[in-house]
Amino acid sequence: MAVDRVGLMSTIRTCLWMTSGGLEAAKFYVSLIDGSGIEGDFAADAAPMMVNFHLAGVPYMILNGGPHHALTPAASIMVMTKDQSETDRLWAALTGDGGSEGRCGWCVDRFGVSWQIIPEALPRTVGGSDPAGAKRATDAMIQMGKIDIAALEAAYTA
Repeated sequence: MAVDRVGLMSTIRTCLWMTSGGLEAAKFYVSLIDGSGIEGDFAADAAPMMVNFHLAGVPYMILNGGPHHALTPAASIMVMTKDQSETDRLWAALTGDGGSEGRCGWCVDRFGVSWQIIPEALPRTVGGSDPAGAKRATDAMIQMGKIDIAALEAAYTA
């Protein structure tokens, strides 16, 4: 795996504490988000204590620190998606293989990291200039797991 230097110059990064499997998690995450990469070279059989990577240029580190701390939804990675196709793709990847669906665009992946998969249409509708439309869109969103853009937009314009 080639060294990716985009995030190496950052002095600030979010650290995700995991029991183990950090390199596997980082490889999974960078495969989902364009413009992402692992920072450093690791042997095929590596189980490094720290893995630096970036998602679309935002720097992260995974610390394989053992069972002393657990990830919680109190911190999540939010991804703003362009359309329903991108929303569906990320949602399926993150909730599959042991992940779980949450409400209002939130989910937890198989590694225990919380995500918010938020289409660009969500802030445009729930925060729209029409207060009645924004309330209808918010009421619709509260009923959703994965965000349905057509349903949000229909609620906003109803």
